[in-house]
Amino acid sequence: MENDASWESFPVNYFDVGLVENELLSKDINGGKCDMMVSLDAVLPDDVLEKILSLLPIASILRARSVCKRWHSVVHSRSYSWMNRLPQKPWYFMFTRANSPTGYAFDPNLRKWYNFDLPCIERSNWLISSSHGLVCFMDNDNRSRIFVCNPITRYWTRIPEPPGVYLPDYSALAMSVDQCARSYTIVVAKSKLLPSDLLQSELSIHIYESETGLWVTPFMEILVGWRGGDEGVICNGVFYCLIHRTGVLGNADIRHGLLMYDLSARSSNTSIMRMSIPVPLQITCGRLMNLKDKLVLVGGIAKHDRPDIIKGICIWELHRNEWREIARMPHRLFQGFGEFDEVFASSGADDLVFIQSFGGTALLTFDMKQRSWKWSVKCPVTKRFPLQLFTGFCFEPRLEAAH
Repeated sequence: MENDASWESFPVNYFDVGLVENELLSKDINGGKCDMMVSLDAVLPDDVLEKILSLLPIASILRARSVCKRWHSVVHSRSYSWMNRLPQKPWYFMFTRANSPTGYAFDPNLRKWYNFDLPCIERSNWLISSSHGLVCFMDNDNRSRIFVCNPITRYWTRIPEPPGVYLPDYSALAMSVDQCARSYTIVVAKSKLLPSDLLQSELSIHIYESETGLWVTPFMEILVGWRGGDEGVICNGVFYCLIHRTGVLGNADIRHGLLMYDLSARSSNTSIMRMSIPVPLQITCGRLMNLKDKLVLVGGIAKHDRPDIIKGICIWELHRNEWREIARMPHRLFQGFGEFDEVFASSGADDLVFIQSFGGTALLTFDMKQRSWKWSVKCPVTKRFPLQLFTGFCFEPRLEAAH
């Protein structure tokens, strides 16, 4: 693991210092003589200033908006320069599984960590999905409170409670932003084991559209020998979620599967299990992500004789209902995490995949384009006691993303 002591940790108020009035002329009194100097900022048109600021890294833009009221207004103008600004690499927010959702965000562009906290949520036990700068949170305790926010601008809104069974046994959350329409879709897949037969479960899919502000429930099915889980993602208009075996029916070696549901067709007559896809190999757990409209699965490779023990990590990509192996984590990097549980945190966006052990703060990235692995610089979070757990998620830092 890279042990670089050059990381910088900025407090939350680093991005939010007080605003000052912008003055056209500055006065310098020297020996009783007053010299008038024209501020360069004052003679720059807004569109030129906007273009200059839009070329900066997102962390620098956040700092620049606090220089004066004019710069703050330009940064938040949502004009052409911001809307067409090239996206930067996603950040990874790491936090401890404690009561407070406060932690550190890693910026792979500048390779720095920032002290960071999340708006609108008061604790860390949430299901999380992100898309194009927006992040969706669903309370993992009651599965009814849902928020959407932009972690950079800190704007947030609460979503109406989803319909369906109250307190499901398992829930999967997925979100997709339509940048052209400036709207988003949220999908919640609920799974409830049937009390009369624990080998069966009821799976229901609920869809929320920000344009209408309404939930619909277009699909429900009884799964035999399977149950839903907590992994879901939307890719190219299709909702994908992982399912898990509840018994030993059929092939006992197949413990996980992938379900697909077309959000545009919204069929309610076709069995979703008939379109299921087996996951590759035996995995201890799987993490789904949408990387540039490609469905990617990061899975822990299980030992053949001990399916609950992880021996490595692999990355696959789905091509026409078939999995293609992209990369396997080198064993020396796998050992760099130290003790690694059979489950772990992993998320991704753009071309980057982030992988983190729940038992530590080491963060490893994989670049899908360059096919390269790289440790982040050392995270400033310290482990205070042996059983302390950590988790995290990635999001794209965008100023223009609005809910």
